[in-house]
Amino acid sequence: MARIVWAEPALSDLEAIADYIALDNAEAAADLVRRVFKHVDQLAKHPESGSRPQELKSSHYRQIVQPPCRVFYRFDGKTVYILHVMRAERSFRKHLLSLRERGSDRRS
Repeated sequence: MARIVWAEPALSDLEAIADYIALDNAEAAADLVRRVFKHVDQLAKHPESGSRPQELKSSHYRQIVQPPCRVFYRFDGKTVYILHVMRAERSFRKHLLSLRERGSDRRS
């Protein structure tokens, strides 16, 4: 079973998304956070179940989608590193993953 490690920026991403949703519906925001964590927790048993992001087909990054979020992660054989969470309708910024990956490597 793989270990799940959330990078601090990924937690901040999810919090920002939930905070925005909570402006209109606090219950929906809390539900989204629960659904994202539940989906991510499934990666402990099935770490390679996520798809390769269209923008990063030839990379080692994967994603899971829990609408309205995309959760980007990397699996190193033992640990799943959750690196970035974004709203699905936003444009993907590739440089964020490499910055966050360097940060998660220092903490491992």
